Amino acid sequence: MLTPEQEAVVRAIRKLVDFWQITADELDMGPQPARAPAPPPPAPTGPKYRHPLTQQTWDGQGLQPSWLKDALTREGYTVDELRVLPDAHA
Repeated sequence: MLTPEQEAVVRAIRKLVDFWQITADELDMGPQPARAPAPPPPAPTGPKYRHPLTQQTWDGQGLQPSWLKDALTREGYTVDELRVLPDAHA
């Protein structure tokens, strides 16, 4: 299934092929090389931040959770106080 953008491109290509009277043989669309597989997503690294009282965690990916914003702005914690030390994962 093509996206609307891809459908528009296919229509434009067909118009050009018709206008220039290009044949399929002239396009030389022989066997295409296989694409390399996408690399696997990185392994989870564990939480980077933890609230000392509620034990809520955040891995540092995406938007900051509300508990972290509240801890920094309303509760007076610093980023260093909420950061999980690398050896604390075990």
